[in-house]
Amino acid sequence: MKAYATDAIRNVGLFSHVGAGKTSLAEAMLYATGAIGRLGSVDNGSTVSDYDPDEVKRQISLNLSLVPVESNDSKINLLDAPGYADFTGEVASALHVSDGAVLVVDVSSGVQVGTEESWERITAHELPRLIFVNRMDRENADYFATLDSLREYFGNSVAPLHVPIGSQDDFRGVVDILANAAYLHNDNEVTEAEVPADLEDTVEEYRQTLIESVVELDDDLTEKYLEGEDISAEELQTALHEGVLTGQLTPVLCGSATRNVGVQALIEAIIRYLPSPAETDPATATQGGEEVELAADSEGPLAAFVYKTLGDPYVGKLTFVRVYSGTLRSDSRVWNAITESEERVGQLLFMRGREQETTDHIAAGDLGAIAKLADTVTSHTLSERKQAFTLPAVTFPQWLFTAAIEPTSKEDLEKLSSALARVTEEDPSLHVERQPITGQTLLSGIGETHINVALERMKRKFGADVKTVPAKVPYKETITGKAAAEGRFVRQTGGHGQYAVCNIEVEPAERGEGFEFVDKIFGGAISAPFREAVHKGIREAMKEGTLAGGEVVDLRVTLVDGKEHTVDSSDIAFQIAGTMALGEAMGRAKPVLLEPVLQMNVRVPEDRMGDVIGDLTSRRAKVHNMDMVSPGTMEVQAEVPQAEVLRYATDLRSLTQGRATFSSEFIGYEQVPASTQEQVVAAHKQEKEEASA
Repeated sequence: MKAYATDAIRNVGLFSHVGAGKTSLAEAMLYATGAIGRLGSVDNGSTVSDYDPDEVKRQISLNLSLVPVESNDSKINLLDAPGYADFTGEVASALHVSDGAVLVVDVSSGVQVGTEESWERITAHELPRLIFVNRMDRENADYFATLDSLREYFGNSVAPLHVPIGSQDDFRGVVDILANAAYLHNDNEVTEAEVPADLEDTVEEYRQTLIESVVELDDDLTEKYLEGEDISAEELQTALHEGVLTGQLTPVLCGSATRNVGVQALIEAIIRYLPSPAETDPATATQGGEEVELAADSEGPLAAFVYKTLGDPYVGKLTFVRVYSGTLRSDSRVWNAITESEERVGQLLFMRGREQETTDHIAAGDLGAIAKLADTVTSHTLSERKQAFTLPAVTFPQWLFTAAIEPTSKEDLEKLSSALARVTEEDPSLHVERQPITGQTLLSGIGETHINVALERMKRKFGADVKTVPAKVPYKETITGKAAAEGRFVRQTGGHGQYAVCNIEVEPAERGEGFEFVDKIFGGAISAPFREAVHKGIREAMKEGTLAGGEVVDLRVTLVDGKEHTVDSSDIAFQIAGTMALGEAMGRAKPVLLEPVLQMNVRVPEDRMGDVIGDLTSRRAKVHNMDMVSPGTMEVQAEVPQAEVLRYATDLRSLTQGRATFSSEFIGYEQVPASTQEQVVAAHKQEKEEASA
C-alpha cells in the first residue's frame, strides 16, 4: 500500500443500526477496487474487517476495524464501527478520528433506533455525511418510502443523489441524478447507459429538486439558474461538495453490498463530496498549557493521536494512530506528553483488518499502527520532545451495566489482575473497581453482552478464565434508637489472664455525619491507653454490622465507664471488649439497613413513556420530573435504589426495543423499607449458613 498525499486521503466512519450491512459494504468496496479477489461473508466469518473470533461467532461487529480502500489515486480509510449498542465505545473512537461519515440504512427496515443514534452522534461531531441505502435486492425493498422516512427523521437536508434501477430481485443499477446517467452492474463491471425510459419522469423530478437545493448554496449558480443558463455537472458537483461540508445537504445513495451494485458510485461520491484532512479545520492541541492549532501538514511538527490499542498474538501490542500533523517515521523516537516518557517507534504498519503491511512513514492525515510501544495507550498523543502536544482525549460513554466477577480457579486468580489491565487497555469503555464494602471485583461496561465479550476475550487472549456472579448491593447499617451496653472480656487461665470491662451508650448521628467517639470517663476507671483501645475495637466492629454485614455509619458512641485490672488488662482485651459492647448495643438500638440510591435520567420516546414510568414505579423509584427534550422524546428524572436497577441496561432495552437510553449517578444512602430489610437480612443469613456448611 503506497503512501498518499494528505489531500488524497478520506477518513470515513461507517455507522448504522446493527445488521444494516456496514461490514458487507466495506467488503464490497475492497472487492470493487480489486483489493480482494472474492467477496467475503459475515455469515461464514470470511470478511476482512470482522476477523475477531468473537465477531465470527456472533456474526456482528464488536470492534472498530480499519479498512483502507484505494481508488483513483485516492485512499479511503474506512472505519467500520459496530452497530450493536453495547459497543459504542468503539463508535466513539471512530467518530474522534473521522473527517466524514457514511450512514448505512437497511432499506427493508428504514430508520431504526441505531440509525437515529448514529445520526445524533455524527451531528454532535459535526461530520459531513452521506447516506447509503443498502440491501436494495431484498424483499420489500422500497427506496422511496425509506427516503421519505429519512426526511421525516432528519429533515429536508436529506437529498437523493440516486434513483434505483429495478428493485428486489430485479435490482441491477442506479441512476446518478446530478449526472443524469444510468450505471448498470454486472458482477464487478459497471456500464454507463441512458436513463431507462420508465424512470425518466422520476429522475427529472428529483433532479430539479436537487439542482434547486444545490444552486441555493452558491450565489453565482443561483443567478445562472434564474436566468435559465446551463449549469454543468462539474459546477453542480462542486456546489454539492460545499453543501456536504457545511452540513446543509446530505446526499442519499443506494445499492446492494452483497451484489456489489452501487458500491463503485459510493466510492466515487466519498472521494468527490467528503473532505480530505486538508479541508478540515486545524486540530486544537495543548502545548505548555496553551491551546495551539495544528494544520494537516506533513512538514509540520509531529502530532499523532492514539485512537485504539489492541493486543495482537503475533506482533504484541498494536497502537492505532491518526497523524494530525507532521510525519511519523519508523526507527525514530517520540515523546508521550501524558506519561512524560520517550517511546521508540520501530515498525510502522498500514492495517487492513487483520492484515498488516509495513511502511517507513505515515503522513499527516493518514491512519496506521505502531507495533510494540511500551507505555502509550488510547487517547495519548505522540510528538517530539522539543514540541510536545496533547490532543483532546476520546470521550467514551458512561458504563451502564455492572457485573461481579470471580476467577474459576487459583491459577486464574493469579492471572486476573494482568488480564483485567490488558482488556481495559484495549477497551477504555470498560471499568474495573474493587467494591470495599462487599469485597467483590466489579467489571462495568455498556451492557451485558459487552461484559460477556470482555470475559471471553480475557480467557482467549490472556488466559484468565473468569465467571460472573450476582453483584452484591453495598448496604450500610445504622441505628434509629438509643441504647447502652457493657462489653466484658474476662479470661483467667493458669498464668497471665485477660481483663477488660467497658460501658458505652450509642445513639444515631445525622445522616452523612459518619462516626463520633465521645470519651466521658472521669477519673481512672479506665486509663487513657485502654480508652483508645476501646475506640479502636469499636471502629473495627463497625466494619461489619449485625444485620447484613454492612459497614456501620452515622453513629455516636459514648464511653461512660469501665474497669481495668492492674495485671491482666491489656490493649487487645479492651479492643475485644469494645467490639462486644458495640455488638450488644446495636442489637438494642433499632438497627436499620441503608441502601445506595441513584439519580437516573431516562430518555424515552413519548409513546413508551407509560411503560417506563410503570416499570420505574415497580422498582421503588421516586419520579421527580418529566420533560420533553425534543419532539417525541421525553426525559424522566427519578431516584431509584441501586438494588432495583442492577440489570436496568438490559431490562430497559428489552422494554423499549432499544429506543430508550439512560444515565445514572450515585447520590447517597437512604433507609431500606422494613419489608425489603427482612428479605435482605434473611438472604444474608442463608448465605452465611451455606458458606459455613
